[in-house]
Amino acid sequence: MTAIRRILFAIRNPGATRQPGMAKAIQVARACGATLELFHAINDPLFVGLARSEENNVDALRERVEGEARIPLVRLCELARKHGVPATSSVEWDYPPHEAIVRRAARIDADLIIAECHQGARARPWLMHLTDWELLRTSPLPVLLLKNARPWRRPLVLAAVDPAHQHAKPSELDNRIVNAAAEIADSLKGKLHLMHANCPNILGPSVQNASRKAANSWSTFSFEELKQQELQVFEAFRAAAGVPRRRAHVADGSPAVEIPRVAGELHADLVVMGAVSRSGLERVFIGNTAERILDTLQCDVLVVKPAKFAARVARESRGLRVVAPSTVAPPLVA
Repeated sequence: MTAIRRILFAIRNPGATRQPGMAKAIQVARACGATLELFHAINDPLFVGLARSEENNVDALRERVEGEARIPLVRLCELARKHGVPATSSVEWDYPPHEAIVRRAARIDADLIIAECHQGARARPWLMHLTDWELLRTSPLPVLLLKNARPWRRPLVLAAVDPAHQHAKPSELDNRIVNAAAEIADSLKGKLHLMHANCPNILGPSVQNASRKAANSWSTFSFEELKQQELQVFEAFRAAAGVPRRRAHVADGSPAVEIPRVAGELHADLVVMGAVSRSGLERVFIGNTAERILDTLQCDVLVVKPAKFAARVARESRGLRVVAPSTVAPPLVA
């Protein structure tokens, strides 16, 4: 993760009386010495009948909707500037919102995207398209997902790594996770902790330091031997990362269970983790483990992608969405 110099904060509803994520967005930007852009994508559809009416009527509607969204964003920018953070705002007609956010972040060369987490369980399949989830799946940039409004005070930042790569993560991703976690912790005068869920996948390749023969034959080592090898690899990674032993944690069990548990026991303020897409399914999954962890965690989450992750969204804005009345579905209620 590169140094954070430009942050895009995605505003879900500019007209809301409270913007609980604004305080943390300002806090991160000020600590990192970054600029902040508040962005809102207008994805309300325009009915065919209205779109075919007089051009002046359509333009007037667009201007009115844009103006209503811009006014509260301008006020929020003034609040950020009062706290010493250079801030701007932008409003665009574009859809779907997660693609609009990724496009805007690329356009302004952002280093980090901040978004508030949708409140409510995601266990039901029809909720899986929600903007925050789709944003995590599609954004090549790190995404800071705010799950609560509690301010950070010298936060405990927990970096969850898998240096043995038992869960199909590329090796460089762990370094990106630790670098991102260290930057946030240092900027906010917090503490960096490191953890690994020691759960060898005996049906997959062995650890990085294992012999070629062992890597091709999972039966070469017992489960306990594989766990011991993972411990050795994690210890070497910890030492290279410069994290004190007292801040390193190894838990026996599945990452989906152990990462939220360790984060809860440490009272972590932020968990930094990686997410990888499955070949051919980049828009569908960021991995069942990641989704289960994100659902369970109570603290904020920073999700980091591999360096070569490519955004699978169109570069150009889709603009105004024109639909027939019968195609507009009722809003989903979590």
